[in-house]
Amino acid sequence: MTELGRIIAAEIAATGPMRLDRYMAECLLHPAHGYYATRDPFGRAGDFITAPEISQMFGEMLGLCLAQVWLDQGRPAPFVLAEAGPGRGTLMADMLRAMRAVPGMAEAARIHLIEASATLRGVQRETLKGRAVTWLDRVEDLPEAPLFLVANEFFDALPIRQYERRGAAWAERIVGAEGDRLVPGLAAPLPVAALEPRLADTREGDVVELCPAAPGIVAAIAGRIARHGGGALIVDYGGWHSLGDTFQALKDHAPCDPFAEPGAADLTAHVDFEVLAQAARAAGAEVSGLTAQGVLLERLGITARAQALARGLSGERLETHVAAHRRLTHPDEMGHLFKGLAIRPAHAPLPPGFDDAA
Repeated sequence: MTELGRIIAAEIAATGPMRLDRYMAECLLHPAHGYYATRDPFGRAGDFITAPEISQMFGEMLGLCLAQVWLDQGRPAPFVLAEAGPGRGTLMADMLRAMRAVPGMAEAARIHLIEASATLRGVQRETLKGRAVTWLDRVEDLPEAPLFLVANEFFDALPIRQYERRGAAWAERIVGAEGDRLVPGLAAPLPVAALEPRLADTREGDVVELCPAAPGIVAAIAGRIARHGGGALIVDYGGWHSLGDTFQALKDHAPCDPFAEPGAADLTAHVDFEVLAQAARAAGAEVSGLTAQGVLLERLGITARAQALARGLSGERLETHVAAHRRLTHPDEMGHLFKGLAIRPAHAPLPPGFDDAA
């Protein structure tokens, strides 16, 4: 068992089984032994590769999308250019490079990165060397100003609670200890007010996941956009209307038992975009329709950009470039599993690449 596993087991022994959201938060964010506190998990040397690390084209497309939103809203200056969960800073760097093609935009941007990990803040500082950057712990700490924000694979890492239907009640999934192992279990079934509507579309044994933090985070983003203008692009894997167990762990680019090595593996769950859309609307903003990542990137012009970059490549470099384009866009790769949702002020034009909500 890892050191963090022993700490969690001691807490369970003292106070009883642990809720899944607390377990997930400890595994990812424990100040001494949490996954993000102790390592740079990105890239081939880490545990997973995100879209910005696959190709510069991903960040360029999102940067140009936000640039058009900025133009459509009258070029507000200054404005907050923010990223939630910025990884190595690669996405922000690629967006800024694309934005330099739009006169005045990069100069008007005030960069804010929402990042809790001191380790990753150090990596981001190197990636964005020469740029003035403000780091924040929480989205809620963003300034009240025009906000242009991107969140790529941010919401999937927020802690979740899981409930398994038992008749007209719900048994919450919890984490207990057996000997030197941490094991999942179920609490006694109870009515859950937030899940009362789900009795109409679930059956015995179905699992529904809730992300307690997500609505408040989206409300903070959408509220600023509704009051001051701007837009937000949320890209993540998931779907509409949570159903099923999607809690998972990844280590060395392969799935693993999420309870085996606390703090040593990445823990995530699929994003319920319906909840994000509802929170954005409640805060006074408008949302786009949910759009597959591959469709979004194609509409934004990734193939033309890929062809332009390919002109100077040959051999293995060209093969890698072609493979990156396919990985980002093809339905059998990231193109369908990952989705995009855009948030905008009421009555503002729809960001390019997105459809209106149904």
